Amino acid sequence: MRLRYPDTIRIIRVPCTGKVDLIHILRAFEKGADGVYVVGCMEGDCRFDNGNLRARKRVAQAQAILDKVGVGGERVKMFNLSSGEGPRFAEYAVEMTEKIEEMGPNPIKIAMQKAA
Repeated sequence: MRLRYPDTIRIIRVPCTGKVDLIHILRAFEKGADGVYVVGCMEGDCRFDNGNLRARKRVAQAQAILDKVGVGGERVKMFNLSSGEGPRFAEYAVEMTEKIEEMGPNPIKIAMQKAA
């Protein structure tokens, strides 16, 4: 099965979403990403015990920081899927892309372009 999702999506694979640190999310925005979404296994179903719960907490921290600095916390979101829900992954990719397009480009990227 071939999944169709926007070509602007960049997938970064990690062994567990628990390995996604707050700095990774924030660095993505610093590097020009307009949005970030983290997709982990179902809550309570992590084979590394509670990695997805740690990731959810870090996503919430990133949202709070991005709200405080004026970038917008709604540019970061976490989804939980089982490994068999590939079509749903594509749906989330489209949903996030549409939401980010409505919000416009990352304000940090715009400021950096003006400074250059």
